Amino acid sequence: MYKVLRNFLFLFDAELIHEFSVKFIKVFFSIPLTTKIIRRLFIVNHSSLEKKLFGLKFKNPVGLAAGFDKNAESYTEFSNFGFGFIEIGTVTPLPQPGNPKKRIFRLVEDKSLINRLGFNNRGVKVIAENLKKRRDIIIGANIGKNFFTENIDAHNDYLKCLIDLNDCVDYFAVNISSPNTKGLRDFHDKKLLKPLLEKLVNKNNDIRNSKPMLLKISPDVNSQQLDAIIQLVIELKIDGVIATNTSISRDGLVSKHKEETGGLSGMKLRDKSNLIISYLRKKLGQDFPIIGVGGIMNAEDALKKIECGADLVQLYTGFIYEGPSLIKRINKLLLDKELNKNYEK
Repeated sequence: MYKVLRNFLFLFDAELIHEFSVKFIKVFFSIPLTTKIIRRLFIVNHSSLEKKLFGLKFKNPVGLAAGFDKNAESYTEFSNFGFGFIEIGTVTPLPQPGNPKKRIFRLVEDKSLINRLGFNNRGVKVIAENLKKRRDIIIGANIGKNFFTENIDAHNDYLKCLIDLNDCVDYFAVNISSPNTKGLRDFHDKKLLKPLLEKLVNKNNDIRNSKPMLLKISPDVNSQQLDAIIQLVIELKIDGVIATNTSISRDGLVSKHKEETGGLSGMKLRDKSNLIISYLRKKLGQDFPIIGVGGIMNAEDALKKIECGADLVQLYTGFIYEGPSLIKRINKLLLDKELNKNYEK
């Protein structure tokens, strides 16, 4: 049924459909009994799916990646599809429109997307207000800098988001890896990244009831950059790493929009992300929290991420292509694997 609906929706502009879908979902869940029915259809509850990381207990390891609910407007509705956690944002201190449209492109033949949104959001003040709604799901805030902020002053933007959202969210994801904000990926250079993270860690340590801080990295880092990031993560006691954001690589693409500028997500990112997750796990040890994201288009892709070393996974493009049933399929597969493992013991 979803595939039929998807084929119809794919006839229209991707960003227009995204905005329509988010609004429709809010209206849909306002219908009496809808929430109860959908939760019964999609949610898989079992103690074997629970994960405890950086002081938080996740009901299951499948999350919604940043970029879908940018302004924290629909996290309650999305939680009804069975996500174990939701990451909102990217949030910047001041509202900004992002890059000029058209800026999202479907690469159907490659089961991928290219976006160059550019941190379009309504700003931290509005988003903090939106996050005051009651909820029973873990919420992470993906934070970044405004497009007009120079890198030398970027720490002020991250600090503003960190301070203003601290009482509203359960963890932070420091986004240095979007390719759609000029100069942002320069922070993968240790000389720039270390002072940024030091300022954030120091402030976070001073905040009462501070929240875990994770670092979201690019899939396009070279081995030298990745080793330097790992060293900093250990040195500064960063709570976790999210691997990975979108890619600027266009290797192996066949779709007509393959040359569009922006970040690539979806199936073509899968193997690249898995390689980085495996490397992180090897270097950071078995207990360090890693969230795997990039190219999860079916339940087996999510299982592979976990086998590579991810503790949790996140969906974005796969959610668009496969619909909410993907969350249930992943959780059922992970649960079956866990129960079979326990039975064999």
